[in-house]
Amino acid sequence: MNDGLVLIPTYNERENAELIIRKVFSLPQAFDVLIIDDSSPDGTADIVRALQQEFPGRLFLEERKGKLGLGTAYLHGFRWALAHGYEYIFEMDADFSHNPEDLMRLYRACAVDGYDMAIGSRYIQGVNVVNWPMDRVLMSWFASAYVRFITSMPIADATAGFKCYTARVLRVITRDHIRFVGYAFQIEMKWLAYKYGFRIVEVPIIFTDRTRGASKMTKGIFKEAFFGVVQMKVGSWFRKFERSGPDAVAPAGPHSAASATPAPESR
Repeated sequence: MNDGLVLIPTYNERENAELIIRKVFSLPQAFDVLIIDDSSPDGTADIVRALQQEFPGRLFLEERKGKLGLGTAYLHGFRWALAHGYEYIFEMDADFSHNPEDLMRLYRACAVDGYDMAIGSRYIQGVNVVNWPMDRVLMSWFASAYVRFITSMPIADATAGFKCYTARVLRVITRDHIRFVGYAFQIEMKWLAYKYGFRIVEVPIIFTDRTRGASKMTKGIFKEAFFGVVQMKVGSWFRKFERSGPDAVAPAGPHSAASATPAPESR
């Protein structure tokens, strides 16, 4: 077993599943992969099962009954990863919008540079998005600006879905009731890591819109995020964010969450 596990939720990703799995396994840094499939009617899970014969002990599949949402898929994966003893747990899309080669940079930010969470950031160094229409770029950029304005959380790409968590982060923040399942889920996870005082870094990436398959983004997902940010902020006024157990020691120094800065380039 490797110390890093890549979580990839899937729903109707038949065109991408084998390609993304083989790409991750081709990297110089060894990672295991867990596919969380929401009963894809296009047979995505069948493709993964066939590949498990080729990659025993490295490729895993969890099948869920019905399309239950991105956030719940990741929470399912987080519980699985912690139960199986992984130290570094990644979120990544199946459609190659996240470059699998950047997994190594996120890994180094946590395993070598000592951060608790590494975010693959589209906006920490300008706007690094390829193949998105301008209205989608503006909506995404302003969504992150809106999150920063409401929460004062110093993260340039608050809605990013390409991340590495250390196990100590997930042990703490998954004890909370995670309220959101769509776009706002990504914001909420960063918010909790920030409020609990974990060390967060943004690693610059280039985001490329999918070329195969259909996007799962809807207006309802953006609406959830818009109102959810206010709920998170107001809710934080009435509670304390305190760690307990072996993860109770708060970080100090220049790598604190409040200074969420880009990691040095390490391509």
